[in-house]
Amino acid sequence: MADVALKGVTRSFGDKRAVDGLDLHIADGEFVVLLGPTGAGKTTTLRLIAGLEKPDAGTVEIGGRPMNGESAAGRDVAFVFQQYSLYPHLTVYENLAFPLRSPARRMDKASLDARVRQVAKMVRIDHKLENRSTRLSGGEMQRVAIGRALVRRPSIYLMDEPLSSLDAKLRGELRLELKRIQKELGATLLYVTHDQIEAMTMADRIGILAEGRLVQIGTPREIYANPANLHVAARLGQPHINLMPADLLPGVAAPAGTRTIGARTEHLEISRARQGSAGLGPDGNAEVDWIEHLGDQNHLHIKVGGHKLVTLADPDLPVEAGDRISVRLKQPLYFGGDGQRLA
Repeated sequence: MADVALKGVTRSFGDKRAVDGLDLHIADGEFVVLLGPTGAGKTTTLRLIAGLEKPDAGTVEIGGRPMNGESAAGRDVAFVFQQYSLYPHLTVYENLAFPLRSPARRMDKASLDARVRQVAKMVRIDHKLENRSTRLSGGEMQRVAIGRALVRRPSIYLMDEPLSSLDAKLRGELRLELKRIQKELGATLLYVTHDQIEAMTMADRIGILAEGRLVQIGTPREIYANPANLHVAARLGQPHINLMPADLLPGVAAPAGTRTIGARTEHLEISRARQGSAGLGPDGNAEVDWIEHLGDQNHLHIKVGGHKLVTLADPDLPVEAGDRISVRLKQPLYFGGDGQRLA
C-alpha cells in the first residue's frame, strides 16, 4: 500500500470550480471518507487521484511519487464506482479474474486461481463463482465489484458511493464487511459518500467537503463534537443539529459574539412542566408538537416560541402531543455571525 497526498489541487469545468486548492494527506493503511452533498467535489477528487481528470493546478502524489503526467494505467489504483459495472456475459469467477489477465500482470493460472478464490471468500461470494453476474442480487453484485478491485492489490483503493444503490439492511451489512476487509488487508482506502452513517461507522478520519474545499478533517468523534463551523455541524448527527438564536433557551451563558447556538440531543435537557397554581396553567417554555415513535426511542418535535426543535427522547417519557415541557441547554455549541465556531 502507499500514502496519497494532494497539494493545492484545483480543477475547474468551465466557470465551475469543482475542486479548489485541495490539500489532503491519506496515510498508508488509512481509511479516509470524504463527506459532502452533491456537487461538493467528492467524485472529482477521486478522478484526479485516479488520473481520469488532470488538475489545473497542484500535484497528486502516490507513495511519495508525483503523478502529474502519469497515465491512469500507471498509477496502480483500483476504482469502485457507484454502479456495479460487471461484465454481464461472464461468471463471477471470470469477472474477478479479468483484472489479473491484463498484459501488465501476467499471472500464471494457479496463482490467478488462488487469488480469485481467496478474494471471493473474503467478500463472501465464493459460493456463487460459477453464476453469471446477471443472476446475482444487488448486494452480491456489489460484492463482486468490490472483489474485482481487491484482487489487484493496488497502492490505493478509491470508492465512489459503492453502497448507495442498496437497501438499508444490505448497506449495513456491507459497511461492516468493507471495514473488516480494509483492516485485514491494511489497505489505503479513500471513500466518498453523502451518507453520514457510512462516514461515522467506517472512517479513521472524515474530511468534510463544501464547494470543492476541505472545510475540516478529523476523527468521526472530533468532527461530531468539535465542528469548525455551521456547515460541518450540520453534516453529522441524527436528528440534525438544532440551530437557534442565542437567547431562545435558558441554561447557558453564551460567549460574546454568539449569533447562533447549535444543540444536539445531548445538549437538551427535557422535563415535564410543573402544574401551575391558582388557575395560572402549567409552567414550561415549550410545547410538544408531535412524536415520531421509532421503537427504542422517539423523535420529539418541539415548538419554542416560533422555532421548532427536534430531539431524541426515551420512549417511556410520559409526554404527548400538545403537552407543555421545560427545555434547557447543557454545553451546546456556539457560532458567531460568520458561522464559525466560538470556543
